[in-house]
Amino acid sequence: MSQQVVPVALHDLQRPVAGDLERVASELRRIIAADFPVIVGVNEHLLRMKGKLFRPTLLLLSSRAAGSDDPRAVTLAAVVELIHLATLVHDDSVDHSALRRGMPTINALFSHQVAVIMGDYLYSRAIIELVRLDDIAPLRVFARVTNEMTIGEMRQLEAHDKLAYSEDQYDELIRAKTASLLSGACEVGALRAAVDHRAALARFGMRLGMAFQIADDLLDYTAAESVTGKPSGLDLREHKVTLPLIAALGSMSAADRGLVAELMTTPDPADALVVEVIGRVTAAGGLDYARRRALELAQQADAELDILPASPARDALRDSIAYAVERRS
Repeated sequence: MSQQVVPVALHDLQRPVAGDLERVASELRRIIAADFPVIVGVNEHLLRMKGKLFRPTLLLLSSRAAGSDDPRAVTLAAVVELIHLATLVHDDSVDHSALRRGMPTINALFSHQVAVIMGDYLYSRAIIELVRLDDIAPLRVFARVTNEMTIGEMRQLEAHDKLAYSEDQYDELIRAKTASLLSGACEVGALRAAVDHRAALARFGMRLGMAFQIADDLLDYTAAESVTGKPSGLDLREHKVTLPLIAALGSMSAADRGLVAELMTTPDPADALVVEVIGRVTAAGGLDYARRRALELAQQADAELDILPASPARDALRDSIAYAVERRS
């Protein structure tokens, strides 16, 4: 993979599994169905929020690319999206976010109490569905992944000394919080494939997930609210330290570091302060470093696919790398 990645539209890489993805949406409705009025109302909103089905796409493509031939793939793809939705609902409640993909969050539309309980409900429905399949293998992977994601969230909350947060700590965080679920999706898709194919796809998903999160963190510095559905600079406003800032801090002057420290200790930083810090991070090379790191991870992910036989599904997995690194929203 070259240092220049051509952007890929999600619907293009989803083409080999488009029919299965339609069935995933139906499976989601079936799995989360309930006759409790509040849950029904929240479920309707969640299904509108379900987004792009990127993780189910990875699971289905991995299954085909590895020749897994698993009749449960659509159900397992719905389960991975259910776990993802649960994490989003909890994340939004923890962060007190009002918007997600340009739509009101569950905590904003209902309450923080409802959001916490609904996140738990979604996790429990995912577990029930996995138990119904009567196979320990996917349950083992997704149990490990949900535990890793939870610990990742705790790591983020425990990052007290913002200016001393290291790149190693950041890597550990994004591996747990984001990449573990993408890796789990790819691995579960290949559960019935050859062992070396399953292992390669798990590693592919991990590298892809880390590149995906770095790209997402870059968007917070570069994208407008109309593109991402959330305000630019939101991570800084919420005092989250991501790779662009970590990379920039080492090159910043004492005055610039002082400006960052001021932002990190201001409960509700003004727009002007956020914009100024974004400018200093950019000038110190933080964005360029993060882009290079995302591309390195993308190259590592790409190399993991070489073990798989040529197929439209493998090509689509390669396209998913470009989508993850170069997406605009």
